[in-house]
Amino acid sequence: MTLVPVDYGHHGSILPERERDEGIMWPSLCKIHILCLGLAVLALLVLVHNFYQLENLDHDTGLKWLIEDDDQQSSSQTTKIPRKLYCGYEHQVLSKREQREEESLFAAVQWPKPTKNKIPFVRSTDPSHSNFVILNPYTHFRVGDQLEVLVYVKDYEGKPKQYGGDYLQTRIHSAHLKAGAIGRVVDYQNGSYRVFFTLLWPGEITVSVSLVHPSEGIQVLQRLREERPDRVYFKSLFKSGRVSETTVCNVCLPGDMPVCNFTDLYTGEPWFCYKPRKLSCATRTSHYKGGYQKGLLTSEESLLFQSDVNIKVPIFSSGPDRVIVRPLGHADLVELNLGSPKNVGPFMSVDIKHNILLKFRCHGPPIRFTTVFTSELHYIANELNRIVGGRNTVIAITIWSHFSTFPVEVYIRRLRNIRRSIVRLLDRSPKTLVIIRTANVQELGPEVSLFNSDWYSYQLDTIMRKMFSGIGVYFVDAWEMSLAHYLPHKLHPEEIIVKNQLDAFLSLVCPPETYYSLLRGIHNQMWSLLL
Repeated sequence: MTLVPVDYGHHGSILPERERDEGIMWPSLCKIHILCLGLAVLALLVLVHNFYQLENLDHDTGLKWLIEDDDQQSSSQTTKIPRKLYCGYEHQVLSKREQREEESLFAAVQWPKPTKNKIPFVRSTDPSHSNFVILNPYTHFRVGDQLEVLVYVKDYEGKPKQYGGDYLQTRIHSAHLKAGAIGRVVDYQNGSYRVFFTLLWPGEITVSVSLVHPSEGIQVLQRLREERPDRVYFKSLFKSGRVSETTVCNVCLPGDMPVCNFTDLYTGEPWFCYKPRKLSCATRTSHYKGGYQKGLLTSEESLLFQSDVNIKVPIFSSGPDRVIVRPLGHADLVELNLGSPKNVGPFMSVDIKHNILLKFRCHGPPIRFTTVFTSELHYIANELNRIVGGRNTVIAITIWSHFSTFPVEVYIRRLRNIRRSIVRLLDRSPKTLVIIRTANVQELGPEVSLFNSDWYSYQLDTIMRKMFSGIGVYFVDAWEMSLAHYLPHKLHPEEIIVKNQLDAFLSLVCPPETYYSLLRGIHNQMWSLLL
């Protein structure tokens, strides 16, 4: 370990011959020598003081002085970051086409804002005072018709809201048929919303409307996404022999302490860890979720995130809430136990009879799992680049939830890298089948809302659908399957919802009437991996 040299200047020197010949007085020479000696002693004291501080730094506060590793460490792995919050997306170099795409994506997820910055809680949206009404509820509807619903929101004083921006979730459902579908919401930005449903089956259909977050709460979520992308933090273990250290890691790291730069060399995906005090960056062995930041809201803001008050609370109808619609074999997969941690992988199963190889692994950081060896942190784009592809290759991808706390630019960049790899894969192997699983809704409470709100998921899902449209991939719409279902929302949905998603996935792989027994085997194996 070598200290960075400190330049104290040239405080002492040997007098040139010319000055001695010109008759410099002895007393002046003595004064100069004394001054030089004093400055040299002062410099030595400063160096000793700095070294003492270095040896006695508080381990919890981290290393404040820049320290270089031994000669074995690459100098490119240690980077000095500025004092402000650092995010790799700020340094992206985008082509004009990528800039236009990003502007289009931002426009697609632009959310209406309240007319004023600070609005008291009593003026925020109150679902108990709000209501909806079905237009023409007694009309003779038929399958395929469109049902329209108007939603009127009011505040806690019962006064109509004058602006929009509330996040509503809407669905129609028939409990006895176990059928459901979601609606399309249009925000008139004046406190009223119109919802459009396509009636897909006959019988009695019930309409449900819920307030997920009031518009005032959405503004808080937007602020957190932009200003606190580090509110979920990660850690890594560095180990060499008997010496081990743990430091905080993230896409964004605050402060001016030295960091280890683990940006992926192929995709450019940024990832940083604070540099250990004693060990080199090359000794990183594992990655895991550190935790969640606390105290993110003011007391006034906390009122906007209350269970059973304004988080996923029903809005009831002021009249009828329902209408009547008139009608118009087994494969033997064997799992290979590789001893991998649950959720992390890699996992692999083989069906020798039908010549099927099934593989699974988690995506690279940010990943909110328990400990993952750094050797298993693979980026999706890199994995796709290694696949030959072809008519017998099916690739399923899902990536969204672990990006909910970051600015959308981080997610856009990740999807852009994945999309680029998919396009290259389909160019070299056009018959490869690529299927994207969308986001899904989940249960929400005051704290979960700040990190994994459905509103965050909805925004990321919108971006994902737009970025992957038109390139020859297929979607499994997990969003509608989970939102339209009668079961409670969960981040990891109930078994019947997972089965529906697998059925939709397998229907894209091959026709059930032709390969029914084969699909059953794949279905059962994928089921065990997902659960």
